[in-house]
Amino acid sequence: MGDVLAYEAELLELVREYLDFAEFEETVKVFTKECKIKGKPLPKPAGVSSRESKALPVQKDLLTAFENGEQKVFFQLWQEHISSSVQDNDLVAQKLEFYLHVHFATYLLKHSMGKPDKAELEGRISLFKAYLETKGAALSQTTEFLPFYALPFVPNPMVHPSFKELFQDSWTLDLRTRLEKFLSLTLKARQTPQLLTLFKENGQSNKEMLQHLHQQLVESEHRTMTYLKRFNKMQVDYHNLIGVTAELVDSLEATVNGKMITPEYLQSVCVRLFSNQMRQSVAHSIDFTRPGTASTMLRASLAPMKTQDVPLLPSLDYEKLKKDLITGNDRLKAFLLQALRWRLTTSYPGEQRDTVLQAYISNDLLDCHSNCQRSVLKLLHSKSEVVRQYMARLINAFASLAEGRVYLSQNPMLLRMLEERLKAEDKDSLTWENVLGALQKFSLRRALQSAMIKDGLIFWLVDVLTDTDCLSDYTLEYSVALLMNLCLRSAGKKMCARIANHVLKVLSDLLGHENHEIQPYVNGALYSILAIPSVREEARAMGMEEILRCFIKEGNAEMIRQIEFIIKQLNSEEPLNDSIVSDDEEEEEDEEEDHDIMEADLDKDEVLQPQLGELAGEKLLTTEYLGIMTHTPKTKKKLFPGVHQSIDEPLQRPVTPGYHRTVY
Repeated sequence: MGDVLAYEAELLELVREYLDFAEFEETVKVFTKECKIKGKPLPKPAGVSSRESKALPVQKDLLTAFENGEQKVFFQLWQEHISSSVQDNDLVAQKLEFYLHVHFATYLLKHSMGKPDKAELEGRISLFKAYLETKGAALSQTTEFLPFYALPFVPNPMVHPSFKELFQDSWTLDLRTRLEKFLSLTLKARQTPQLLTLFKENGQSNKEMLQHLHQQLVESEHRTMTYLKRFNKMQVDYHNLIGVTAELVDSLEATVNGKMITPEYLQSVCVRLFSNQMRQSVAHSIDFTRPGTASTMLRASLAPMKTQDVPLLPSLDYEKLKKDLITGNDRLKAFLLQALRWRLTTSYPGEQRDTVLQAYISNDLLDCHSNCQRSVLKLLHSKSEVVRQYMARLINAFASLAEGRVYLSQNPMLLRMLEERLKAEDKDSLTWENVLGALQKFSLRRALQSAMIKDGLIFWLVDVLTDTDCLSDYTLEYSVALLMNLCLRSAGKKMCARIANHVLKVLSDLLGHENHEIQPYVNGALYSILAIPSVREEARAMGMEEILRCFIKEGNAEMIRQIEFIIKQLNSEEPLNDSIVSDDEEEEEDEEEDHDIMEADLDKDEVLQPQLGELAGEKLLTTEYLGIMTHTPKTKKKLFPGVHQSIDEPLQRPVTPGYHRTVY
């Protein structure tokens, strides 16, 4: 009760304000009287009731324009302040608007002293005719308004029996009263009462919050069950392996002491390493009397075991999918792009993910092989920021896989489209982040490297890296890694030589950046461009060696060794040898290194959340776009495993940050 008394005055005022707003005038009087009798602290009313309240300025302007016959001013205000839903759906508003057009069409005839201006009169009649043929046509079947469709064609309506009433003062006065009443109801003179605002805000926000929490709960339960199953399986495997390992250590000790290990014993150990379904077939297929056979067969048998519990995902109707991606509404497009990306990012590496990617490529999901004006790739230029973002995320997911990069590189326009978006999007947007990520992965391919260097992307990157405060960790890391990859080519080095002072200043500033993940790429870029004699001269002139030695004092052992290599390069007197650095004349594609890393950032900060009952993700795909089973096993292209250079040296081959973190 104490809480109620503390806020009693405010609560009573909320009630009174709402009753006044809803025009319960008698109720307000009784309420006020009873509060006084009971001695309740009711604040004084802020003003009189809404019927007597002063009209809004716009209401006054409309009435003034009505009285002065200012047709253009009136209907401009009408369009601005009377909502389109009221104009289109409220019959009272439609009828009133019709009579207002009649009023303005005949205004000069009623108010001119003598003969009205012919040109102005004809102009008003023309506007009335245009209204009758467009918006006013809806009332042409109504008996009440039918005679007025002849008004523009009557030479002198003032003497015509059907229109005599229009020129009487009572008709105009009645119309003004109707207009004023309509405006009073439509344009509220006061703000919405606080009680209504509180109800609407809390009710709606609670509903949305419940929907959001419900969705999160469903997703969390699903993930929990999945992780629990994996955990239980891993726990069983772990205990099994510990037991087998202990026995093998005992066996090894026994062998050292001269005791023999029988093939039967080895066979029993192998049986325990496999699941029940595989035990017999594996055990009987291994010849334990031949040296090396057991370990070879075990590795071969373990490979299919890893994937036997991972089913292939259902096939999809890609024709329908692509049609909806092009012609559907923006929300559907975004949900489809999200679901298709999740198929790639959440599928298991190996046969399941390979099958998903091959299905996308064989059905030309992104229209990379299409020359049509309306293609899926054009979603990068969508007016919807969410659609652009989710398209960029999907392209970034494709680019995370070597086969995906091969597919994307087959469209000559895609690289230019991504570069345009990179320069058009806000630097703090997820769209920009994913476009940058895709371009960085594109830079693993020589032909795309050459195109980016030719397009002047190095100059743009150096300018962006001048101010790193506005960049997220992801965009900073991928920007520097992209710059390094382009600097590894001799054409890229020569581009840097044209702005040597600017590049060196940016890279030296980045050496001291608090984000240590970028250091390998900064070192790699520095080491690479210092192969150019003119860049070395510029670096010496700005005291680069002293700068580098400052970081030797603070860096870890790995970075110290890399910086020592850079200092050695800085003090070198060797001329640039193009044939050693890279052969830019040959544009044949090298065997690409296997950099298949699907980073978690692809699915971070999802802005699109399904409402209650709305389909999303795999459920959307399998419910609305299920296709005929068309999966065919396809041998994955053999990829170059990559050269694992010493971590003591600066990077000298193109990498992606995701791959570098995983390998090094």
